[in-house]
Amino acid sequence: MSISATLVKELREKTNAGMMDCKKALEATSGDFNAAVEWLRVKGLGAAAKKADRIAAEGAVFAELHGNTGVVIEINSETDFVARNDGFKALAANVVSHLAKTSLEGDVLAQAYAADSSKKTG
Repeated sequence: MSISATLVKELREKTNAGMMDCKKALEATSGDFNAAVEWLRVKGLGAAAKKADRIAAEGAVFAELHGNTGVVIEINSETDFVARNDGFKALAANVVSHLAKTSLEGDVLAQAYAADSSKKTG
C-alpha cells in the first residue's frame, strides 16, 4: 500500500512524531489514520518506559529570596551539557522565581504565572 505524503504530514502535525515514525505507523495500520495515532502513542509509551530507569544525575541548585520567603530547588538532567545550557538555567530561574513569588498553599501550578499573570503555569 502506498502512503501519501500529505497523510504522513497530517499525522506528523497532529502527533509531533518524526516523519519516518509517521510513515511506519501508517504502513503498519494500512493507512488507518486513527489507528496510526494509537500506534504512535503506544510506541511512545514504550520508548518512555525504556528511559524511565535512566538517572538524571547532573543539574543545579537554585535559590531565591522574596520578602520573608526563601525557595531552594534542585533540577536535574541526564547530562552536564544540558545543566550548563542557558535555556536550562533560564527554566530553573523562572521556576524558583515563580515559587518564591506565589502562595505555596494549594495547587501551585494552578496559580497565575508570576512573570506574566495572564498565563497559568499548569
